[in-house]
Amino acid sequence: MGLLEPVPPPYDALEWAEQPFSTKSRMVCRSWALQGYGAPVAIYGAYLLKVGLYVGGWIAFCSLSPQLGGLAELPAWWLEPLAFVKAILWSMLFEVVGLGCGSGPLTGRYLPPIGGALYFLRPGTTKAPWRPGLPVIGGHTRTLLDAALYLALLVALVRALVAGVPGPAELWPIAVLVPLLGLCDRTVFLAARAEHYWVTVMCFVLVTDWLPGAKAVQVALWSWAGVSKLNHHFPYVVCVMTSNSPVTRMARLRRLMYRAYPDDLAPSRLAVLMAHLGTALELAVPVVLLLGGGGAMTVVGLLMMLALHGFITSNVPMGVPIEWNVMVVYAGFFLFGANAEVSVLHPGSIPLALLLVVVLVGVPLLGNLAPRRVSFLPAMRYYAGNWAYGVWLFRGESYRKLDTGLRKSTPWIYDQLDRFYDRRTSVGLVGKVIAFRLMHLHGRALPSLLPRAVDELGQYEWVDGEILAGSVLGWNFGDGHLHDERLLAAIQAQCGFEPGELRCIFVESQPLLGRDMVWRIHDACTGKIAEGRISVDELRRQPPWPVEPTAPTDRGS
Repeated sequence: MGLLEPVPPPYDALEWAEQPFSTKSRMVCRSWALQGYGAPVAIYGAYLLKVGLYVGGWIAFCSLSPQLGGLAELPAWWLEPLAFVKAILWSMLFEVVGLGCGSGPLTGRYLPPIGGALYFLRPGTTKAPWRPGLPVIGGHTRTLLDAALYLALLVALVRALVAGVPGPAELWPIAVLVPLLGLCDRTVFLAARAEHYWVTVMCFVLVTDWLPGAKAVQVALWSWAGVSKLNHHFPYVVCVMTSNSPVTRMARLRRLMYRAYPDDLAPSRLAVLMAHLGTALELAVPVVLLLGGGGAMTVVGLLMMLALHGFITSNVPMGVPIEWNVMVVYAGFFLFGANAEVSVLHPGSIPLALLLVVVLVGVPLLGNLAPRRVSFLPAMRYYAGNWAYGVWLFRGESYRKLDTGLRKSTPWIYDQLDRFYDRRTSVGLVGKVIAFRLMHLHGRALPSLLPRAVDELGQYEWVDGEILAGSVLGWNFGDGHLHDERLLAAIQAQCGFEPGELRCIFVESQPLLGRDMVWRIHDACTGKIAEGRISVDELRRQPPWPVEPTAPTDRGS
């Protein structure tokens, strides 16, 4: 197998595609358990080079500040406040251009490998306004105003990065443009990782001593990420992630993650233990670092932080938030190592304190208790496995309407892959995306929902909502709210699918303290077909493939 060749599944992919869903799902899930996505080895090298570009860009921008220096002086300045400011600004620019999270083959992007600026600068592309239908900014497609505002953000970020010391004149335009762009298009707001980088920029502009506020942001990231894993979903994430990790390629080790491979792909006791330990570690890191005060406890906390993010990064999770993890680790050393004595209890101004309470406490709390109302990113529910998701089912070749009805830069997934591989290899890779969804706890609702959505699944092309959002919106990173009914309405307005040509299944996250997950089925033309709830306890008893029907309760519509 060459460096550019994916790991072939243990079956003929073209023959697999002709099998009934009950057979296909068993085959592909068992394949994922031992092979993961099967990405070529060279792909991981490309992501490593991208991290090098990210770090190198930060060093280059820091070298423009006389107070800092270049690569040779790095040990002397890397923990300076100005270096941290530029790291935040560069990280936002890197992400909002499309180079960070949601880029490359592990997110369904082969050619081109990014979306981002290829869409956000292009009038006529589809967008996701905060409130569809609002005058001027609430349309389905990007206007000259939308593109101009995005370009203004890029210019403002570069202007701040090349400044010797970015001050209010450079930072305030960024502080204003990010939420304004969020009103026009939620996609841009999320792609900028605003819940982290924009909130930190607000600390820079609202007070002189911004260290307490920046620390509070970092504490919130860790704390809410840990809280979001206090459920039954995360052990399934450990299984799926370990099966796909480039550093755990031994079949024997991957089998240990499952209760009884190949017949029972529920998490083993080892996987459950790893999930609980990971959750405990994520919750403990901010506590230990807050109490450290610069002594031995701070050293312990920083080592714990390295263990946490080292494990995440080494697994190269789907969505590839690698640079974001690098930034979080760097921030940990700067905020809690070099500035351990700074207290988060003194933000410096009442406006900043109110903002931090809202965005670091109120929004994540609402997002955990009522996940349908808040994206998982502002809710800080990172990689917990408890995400909203969607499955889009196109009858026959009706998906070609996306190419004729929409303006976009990313071709259909098979059209991308066919430039590199034969159709057998392409089908094998895309089929693994089905396994990725089914193997998570929330995906085990699909075997009972698919028959409600379509009568003959074999007549439909299955496309995960993540792949669809990446192609249509230009960015995807696990947020099912980007490819729910609102995107379906925007696509239908431009493409005009006939009844039965496009059916969608939308499943919402499990609320904190809740026991059920809400699901909805829509036809692009005729609207909602059914909705209901399914118990998470019931899903825990289900394999990731069909068994004897146990239909969830529903309400026809």
